[in-house]
Amino acid sequence: MITEGIAAFINLHTHEFFNDVSTNKYSVVLTISDEEAEKLEAAGVKVKTYDNPQTGERSRQRKFTTLFDDYPLVDSEGENLSKSSIRRGDTLRIKFATSNPHPVHGMGTYISAIRLLAKGEVELEDF
Repeated sequence: MITEGIAAFINLHTHEFFNDVSTNKYSVVLTISDEEAEKLEAAGVKVKTYDNPQTGERSRQRKFTTLFDDYPLVDSEGENLSKSSIRRGDTLRIKFATSNPHPVHGMGTYISAIRLLAKGEVELEDF
């Protein structure tokens, strides 16, 4: 399957951590459109709704993971990129495989390839 969205949380060049323990996985969480969310849900993939407490906005998000660090990561012209070049706010297209359905968690979504479609513009607030 293939989906597109905006990178919200990125752990592509180092393993992600949960409760200060490595999960031994690389991951990216995408904020996706309602149309993409409906497409994924129709295929049996669960999508979370995130309520931003600061802005009050709601968004749909899905996490994609992999145990491997050798998946293709390219820009819009097909040129190879480093994993550290992906930043919050970048628009990505992810090709992924799914696991067998789990009764509680739905299907796992495993990264096969990532294409950077556009660099995002991150706004920094005064601090």
